[in-house]
Amino acid sequence: MAFPLKERPNSQYRGRFAPSPSGLLHFGSLVAALASFLDAKANNGYWLVRIEDIDPPREQIGAASEILHTLEAYGLYWDEQVLYQSQQSELYEQVLAYLESNKLTYFCQCTRATIKASGGIYNRHCQHLNLPSTNAGTRLINQFPVANYRDAIQGIVTCDEKLAGEDFIIKRKDGLYAYQLAVVVDDIVQGITHIVRGCDLLEPTARQLTLYQTFNITPPQYAHVPLVVTHDGYKLSKQNKAPAIDKKAPQASLIAALTFLGQNPPAALANEPTEQVIQWAVKHWQLNNVPRVAQIPLTIG
Repeated sequence: MAFPLKERPNSQYRGRFAPSPSGLLHFGSLVAALASFLDAKANNGYWLVRIEDIDPPREQIGAASEILHTLEAYGLYWDEQVLYQSQQSELYEQVLAYLESNKLTYFCQCTRATIKASGGIYNRHCQHLNLPSTNAGTRLINQFPVANYRDAIQGIVTCDEKLAGEDFIIKRKDGLYAYQLAVVVDDIVQGITHIVRGCDLLEPTARQLTLYQTFNITPPQYAHVPLVVTHDGYKLSKQNKAPAIDKKAPQASLIAALTFLGQNPPAALANEPTEQVIQWAVKHWQLNNVPRVAQIPLTIG
């Protein structure tokens, strides 16, 4: 069976922002969205938006449309039609069928508790049991462990070698598609060449690189910006009920995000319309000025 996805020629920068609709955009989300937008536009590229709605139990009703309205309010306009992962199931199944036909996957019925009891790293217990798909997840046979890679901001990223070599889940036991599979398939489909996102995804990137090698597809270039954390060290996130950013007065949050990203916006910019703030930010964007740290405590109200 032929691989169902075609690799696009990397003739132009194509970036993206891919939020999950588990809540509204908060300041940490804005930092990631703004960084990905500015890097794309400063390089005369395309900026796409993808809604990662493949985990219905975690989704908040109305969040997807509210996220898009918020991006527009902040002057972050996407260049192509929004892609919803919930509409990609047929393609994910084609990729799963390709992997199965090439004997690159197997079904696994091990629970998290079982794996934790055996040391926390999956030991390929089910690889040769020929289990049925019923009540089982699908694991990728990991032929290309990635324990380190180069990031455009963070430099050489080193991951846990044992975890890097693990046969990881690409379709869950409950029938939902795993993030690792969905994100790589969609980045290939959309021809994404550059990914700018938060440092919470440093380790998952290693598994995504494993999938790219499995598919024999050139991976995007990765750049991970620092996470926004509280002074107690907790990530600012939807799960932690971080407050939504203000759609009615975006300038202050934009200036704060630019400052967080090391772009040193002039004080007078705070009095300019949103469009002017974005224009300044695109013109003066310097990826090299983004702090090369994994997280920074929040210093705004």
